Amino acid sequence: MTGMAPTEPSRWKDKPPPARAWKGREGRSREALAAEQDRAASGRHRRMVDLGDGRFARASIELKVLPKTRRIRAYLRWSDKGRSPAEYVGEVAHETRGANLAQAWEMARDAGLLAEEPPPERSWATSPAVRSVMRGNRSRDTKPEIRLRSLLHRAGLRYRVGIRPLPQLRRTADVVFPKARVAVFVDGCFWHGCPEHHRPATKNIDFWREKIEGNRKRDAETDSLLRQAGWTVIRVWEHDDPVDAANRVIAVLRPERATVERPDLQTMPT
Repeated sequence: MTGMAPTEPSRWKDKPPPARAWKGREGRSREALAAEQDRAASGRHRRMVDLGDGRFARASIELKVLPKTRRIRAYLRWSDKGRSPAEYVGEVAHETRGANLAQAWEMARDAGLLAEEPPPERSWATSPAVRSVMRGNRSRDTKPEIRLRSLLHRAGLRYRVGIRPLPQLRRTADVVFPKARVAVFVDGCFWHGCPEHHRPATKNIDFWREKIEGNRKRDAETDSLLRQAGWTVIRVWEHDDPVDAANRVIAVLRPERATVERPDLQTMPT
């Protein structure tokens, strides 16, 4: 790999660049740092470097300030067998860290420092973008599920998680109230074909159309079978407001208390 030359002179001639231009907030979790890199690179799948021999690694951009010149330099870093190689990308000079990271990723891509990891053999995902979406759609303990469960628990409700409402039916609900016979499903927009956010695939169009449509039919069949057995079914989209979703559940289980207080966002699980 080869680095890039600076694209423009430093804009901070008389004083160092502000911390917001290059230094991230202290105390952030690894997940938050990874999400920041994902946003800047326009997707988790766009952060790959080719290690050779069919191996790939996910990279990150590191920003450093040169004290003498007051320039912000960007480096591409990754891990390889216990080592942490770095490749100089170039200089950036925006006012915010996010903008500088985004420019650095573009520079690294233009310089040919990044690669796209091919999908595994027999993989349904025909592109890194599709594969990234699939990986991001976990089947259990997603953020929308955890937030909903937290609100229901605060409201004094007790439930079971990830079980079959009907043991003989191979269908699992996300939140289940066995005594009340209420089954709650938190549906991901990608897999369940959200009418607001689902976007048709541009590759393997027939396969993905049949896949999503099959999921929709299965959802409708599940609802019908549960209702026939005396269950109340509540479906929540992952994009729904968690407080509104919790109130829907509470309205069914405790009609006399059909609302839950909106918590401070800082106390909500992330």
